[in-house]
Amino acid sequence: MISGCVNAPEHPLRVATTPWPGYESLHLAASLGTLDSTRVRLVDLANAGQVAQGLRNGTVDAGTMTLDETLVVIQEGVPLHVVLVMDVSNGGDVVVARPEIADVFGLRGKRVGVETAAVGAVMLEAVLAAAGLTTNDITLVSLSVNEHDQAYALGTVDALVTFDPARTRLLARGAHVIFDSRSIPGRIVDVLAVRADAMADHQQALTTLVAAHFRALDHLARSPQDAAGRIAPFLGVPADQVLAQFTGLILPDLAENRVQLSGPAARLPVRAAELGALMLRSKLLPNAVSVDNLVESRFLPPATP
Repeated sequence: MISGCVNAPEHPLRVATTPWPGYESLHLAASLGTLDSTRVRLVDLANAGQVAQGLRNGTVDAGTMTLDETLVVIQEGVPLHVVLVMDVSNGGDVVVARPEIADVFGLRGKRVGVETAAVGAVMLEAVLAAAGLTTNDITLVSLSVNEHDQAYALGTVDALVTFDPARTRLLARGAHVIFDSRSIPGRIVDVLAVRADAMADHQQALTTLVAAHFRALDHLARSPQDAAGRIAPFLGVPADQVLAQFTGLILPDLAENRVQLSGPAARLPVRAAELGALMLRSKLLPNAVSVDNLVESRFLPPATP
């Protein structure tokens, strides 16, 4: 007689991620040995567009991405659930410009590089609004974030909508920040989004992954220099530059994640609805997106006494 027979997943939970300080808890967890590689496999990609495409075609099961990028993929017909709020940008996303461009008003007539992803569009919309400009007043140059450094060095752009680690390299080349996400508080939120069809087969993996994230945050707080050395290879910067890249990021703890994801008063769906309305008005979304089933809190670790 066979009892307790449960079908094992065909493959580990495939989690797409890109170089960004707020996502590096996952690589830190793997380095610390708290991420079970038989259950979870990290898939390193170059930019947010690749993460979104992987979620669309099912080559990955989950991905680290901004909330607005999540709404775009959902609107395209891919059911996603947010199981973790990883970070909130509070100055981490920036617009940098050449030294001769003193402020946002100097963008008129200039070439502005921006990634063709939702977060780039949100930042671009905000900086143009601050300057009283429209896209007709600038020349848009579509660039993935891994092309930003080279484009600036070659002189093909005058300004860039960007983020670390590209931000650090651009500042070292003489660029300066003229706008950042502190001017749009709460609008850029990074999450871990999971395809609905992957959740049933990977419940234990998701529980393991989310718990490992919080253990990694604890290690970052307790042993920042050790954490920086482990994270540096994935960000592509020297270890002594890693901790500075967390400036401008809020890393929500377990208690805050419960507030954002749990119960009828969960805050993230409210924020997502507001963001979706903004994106619809700004034509960043062609149609409204339902956020009724957006969040899933059951993979969060139990609250400690």
